[in-house]
Amino acid sequence: MTGVGLHLGRPCTLAFLPAAAGTGVRFRRTDLPGAPETPASVSVAIAAERRTQLGTGEGALHTVEHVLAAVAGLELDDLVIAMDAAEPPIMDGSAEPFRAALLEAGPVAQGGVPAVLRLRESVRVVDGESVYVAHPAEALELEVAIDFPHPVIGAQRGQWRVTPEGFSRELAPARTFGMLSWVEELRGKGLIQGASTENTIVLDGTGVVGTTLRWPDEFVRHKAMDVVGDLALAGMRVAARITATKPSHRGTVTLVREMLAHALPQSSEARVLGIEDIMKILPHRYPFLLVDRVVEMEEKKRIVGIKNVTINEPFFQGHFPGHPIMPGVLIVEAMAQVGGVLLMGTVDDPESKVVYFMSIDNIKFRKPVKPGDQLRIEVDIKQLRSTVCRIAAVAKVDGTVVCEAEMAAMVRDR
Repeated sequence: MTGVGLHLGRPCTLAFLPAAAGTGVRFRRTDLPGAPETPASVSVAIAAERRTQLGTGEGALHTVEHVLAAVAGLELDDLVIAMDAAEPPIMDGSAEPFRAALLEAGPVAQGGVPAVLRLRESVRVVDGESVYVAHPAEALELEVAIDFPHPVIGAQRGQWRVTPEGFSRELAPARTFGMLSWVEELRGKGLIQGASTENTIVLDGTGVVGTTLRWPDEFVRHKAMDVVGDLALAGMRVAARITATKPSHRGTVTLVREMLAHALPQSSEARVLGIEDIMKILPHRYPFLLVDRVVEMEEKKRIVGIKNVTINEPFFQGHFPGHPIMPGVLIVEAMAQVGGVLLMGTVDDPESKVVYFMSIDNIKFRKPVKPGDQLRIEVDIKQLRSTVCRIAAVAKVDGTVVCEAEMAAMVRDR
């Protein structure tokens, strides 16, 4: 792919090249002696105005967020991005040309399991006007809000579940934008040297100049796309529910650093169980099977399960019509079932066994659970003796504790 860079305004030819499994995403400067490589990592990210920069000096890379958005949006893990200049071509100002080129090149599956950043707890970051809150989740979900004092933009907000299909359809084509009133100041700083109405949505005092918006809210979609690109600097896929208010490149890089500091360890022992696996372990069935997925499990130590609460739950017909609230006893039952999956992992032939709970202590209900909530249930074994154990269980919604309890249980023959 060939074009000029947005800020430096220099021509650049970029090529996507295959990489070995487990080597991650790297940029290669083919214009420099030895073709040095720089990882797409927050460890080398530099605070820079209006762009994401990796490294310093002659080998620095500028404005890499749109390319990385396409890579992360397609869930590509191993890739070399070769460039003969310091800044990728801006193309049309979106991630779409890069996304299309990557698909045309033909991604392939490789051996191994992708690394995923999962949070052990919620985190909050404030960087100037940028405010972020990230909660543990099974996948990447974004809620982004912006507010610009311009009649075409104003306050805009959007929510997206970032999958390859959703990213391609909803975010990748959203273009970068700027005000005519910014031009003199930014070009005086050596920025936007390659910007034009061909690659940027330009706004004068009243409207859009020389182009037509792809969506009325293309501006907030572009900001969300930028967040996807900057999250790629985690060096792995990101599974979190993130709310970003007035996001910036510097703010998102700060968020990535904070998320890495609060991430669950990458463990070869980590297991993920789908509903088919859970039904092989627990005897419960509809309408009383209250675990949809296990997203983390350390044998004889800890488990994290997910229960998605929807209006279609049969108990909402009577609890309470017109004001649906998940019964507290069923929240406790869901916590017990997650603990049961962990306990059954300590025995041979789980299909011939069943878990009976012996006691529930120190139970506290903190907040109602409603349709649309996702219960994240975290259970830790506190004591294990033969087939009897004591556990501590906590249920959370968006990082907020809704219920907690201590339980004792034992495994018996069916």
